Amino acid sequence: MNTTERRKEILHILRQTDSPIAAKELAARFHVSRQVIVQDLAVIRASHTGIISTYRGYILQQESGCMREFKVRHGLEQTADELNIIVDCGGRVQNVSISHRVYGRITAELDIRSRQDVQEFMDTLCGSESTLLGSATSGYHYHLVEAAGEERLDLIEKKLKECGLLAPLSAWEKETC
Repeated sequence: MNTTERRKEILHILRQTDSPIAAKELAARFHVSRQVIVQDLAVIRASHTGIISTYRGYILQQESGCMREFKVRHGLEQTADELNIIVDCGGRVQNVSISHRVYGRITAELDIRSRQDVQEFMDTLCGSESTLLGSATSGYHYHLVEAAGEERLDLIEKKLKECGLLAPLSAWEKETC
């Protein structure tokens, strides 16, 4: 199989799956190195929008429902609670971002859809020497959340607020929203 055929097949695989697929899994399937797959995906992503890279692998972004960004604040000990609230209320955590005074907006894709995804994320985080992105901003961070409708997003907002996780927007954030 040549490079063009492999890239077409990778795109086909991404279109057929609804869960992230790791580069090492694709590498094993095509009998090439992980780095070859990463390079293939960089080329594919340049010409096909909607392919996102998550901590669990690559996935083709699905057609979205309603989306809302929530500003939250907490430490590591409340991370699983926060994410579980969102997925239990029918949300999908698309990403996490911070607004850093020096570096600006920094975003990382997550694609967390279930309690199992939350557990895998926490296992990965706790099994490494990495810290939460929000640790650079005293625990403040944002999640872009997708849900089937506004009522689900309202429920997520209500539950985050009840648990003391929802953070108020600063004056400068209200101006940009």
